[in-house]
Amino acid sequence: MSDIENIAEETVEGLENQDDLALVRKMQEGRDQIVAEIRKVIVGQDEVIDELLIALFAGGHCLVTGVPGLAKTLLIKTVADILQVDFSRIQFTPDLMPADVVGSEIVEEVDGQRKLIFVKGPIFTNILLADEINRTPPKTQSSLLEAMEERQVTAAGITHKMARPFFVLATQNPIELEGTYPLPEAQLDRFMFKIELGYLSEDEEVMVVGNTTRVIDNTVSHPLSGEDILEFQRIARQVPAAQSVIRYAVRLVHATRPGSELAPDFVKDWVSWGAGIRASQNLVLAGKVRALLRGRYNVSYGDIRALAPSVLRHRVLLNFHAEAERVTTDDVVKRLIDSIPEPTEA
Repeated sequence: MSDIENIAEETVEGLENQDDLALVRKMQEGRDQIVAEIRKVIVGQDEVIDELLIALFAGGHCLVTGVPGLAKTLLIKTVADILQVDFSRIQFTPDLMPADVVGSEIVEEVDGQRKLIFVKGPIFTNILLADEINRTPPKTQSSLLEAMEERQVTAAGITHKMARPFFVLATQNPIELEGTYPLPEAQLDRFMFKIELGYLSEDEEVMVVGNTTRVIDNTVSHPLSGEDILEFQRIARQVPAAQSVIRYAVRLVHATRPGSELAPDFVKDWVSWGAGIRASQNLVLAGKVRALLRGRYNVSYGDIRALAPSVLRHRVLLNFHAEAERVTTDDVVKRLIDSIPEPTEA
């Protein structure tokens, strides 16, 4: 990381005063403290943890996928335990109704009169774990849409503001199709990242088995509060991004669209629908957080390239040609990163 004391030479518009620099330092230290606490419970998955925290500090939502037993739920619950914020978990099932998520009106007697009182559901929290989100029908999945985008819920014609920060962490199992409902594109687009958990290495798995088959103390401390997270989200938006870097992010996203003049031939052959403008916004915003956490005070092309797979993999829809050739969205994104040059303009 860059030396904070020497940052005067790097400061630019948006990060000019000592309060901002102190907040950046607190953000970097807070990230290290959270990772240290997570390490008490979770083994490996460094890249996953990194992206999860980037989304948290950027104010985005995450969809985490992986086969059973990779500690998806444990990871998310541990992050919620570490932060001093409210936490709710919803186990999504086929019979779950929208009212079970957002709440419902009940009749209650007040001062001798019967009145309808809105009882808030578990969605009114700071961190919401939507466990196995693809096990519930689209009608219930859609109950999250307004809350994820606008930080509010409308019930019976009345709008209820959400608590801040508000962060949805959803999990799903990619190999089990029976009894599941694929998330609609509108729902997927509201997730900043789709993070994929892979298998651990042999040594990491040995460590997990050893830790989970003996008595250990998994008590974690709470280095950051909800107010800290809100401040981090604010300072991240003040990080400058050069027009050339923004243009590079936009070109990457445009190139995922088969009808775009920027789309390579392989995109036209394999992709039926590309990413929308949220992908460009998320690439740049997440890039700002990534830059800060690495001690830099502006977004680089490398930040955009590093985050592109998690931002784009759930926003690019492949056609039957790609499926027949066993091409994945990650394959397409990787080729795009190799194909789209950095802008030459200053």
